[in-house]
Amino acid sequence: MLIEIYKSPSTVFTLKDIALLVGEENENALKSRVNYYVRKKSLASVRKGVYVKENYNRLELANKIYTPSYISLETVLQKEDIVFQHYETVFAISYLSREIQSLNIRYRKIKDVILYHPMGIKHESGYSVAGRERAVLDALYVYGSYFFDNVSPLNQIKALELIEEVYKVKKLEKQIKEIFKNA
Repeated sequence: MLIEIYKSPSTVFTLKDIALLVGEENENALKSRVNYYVRKKSLASVRKGVYVKENYNRLELANKIYTPSYISLETVLQKEDIVFQHYETVFAISYLSREIQSLNIRYRKIKDVILYHPMGIKHESGYSVAGRERAVLDALYVYGSYFFDNVSPLNQIKALELIEEVYKVKKLEKQIKEIFKNA
């Protein structure tokens, strides 16, 4: 079982993921084997029912804890050099607002019609992440307003298409046009 887990490109697993990976149908046997690997420190339990390999991906973990979710907001804005402030916290969009301080992960709630819309979301290895324009729009939508240090990487046409297709909020259109006018 451990070999199958370590062969997998994923670094974060739920009990259901492990059952599918190894083909184990007996839930008690599976829990027993996984707990054995946790005791032997071959896997770590970071949360009830969530297990990680040694050098796990924090973005993948954030995506696994609450599903559906995708990485966005400050995590993407920082990575894309749109904001210069450094954040240790992983920010994600989900169906609820939560902060898991022990793991340094913060979820922000957004409407289901926006959360489930695939436009502007990329699928990296093991997790989903917003593109830069979607992250900007998420920030404006969630926080109401936001200061961006550098808007030069952004594509206004893409942002406006996202507003029309995904968000359908006139205030966002006005904010985006203002941001690009002042750029």
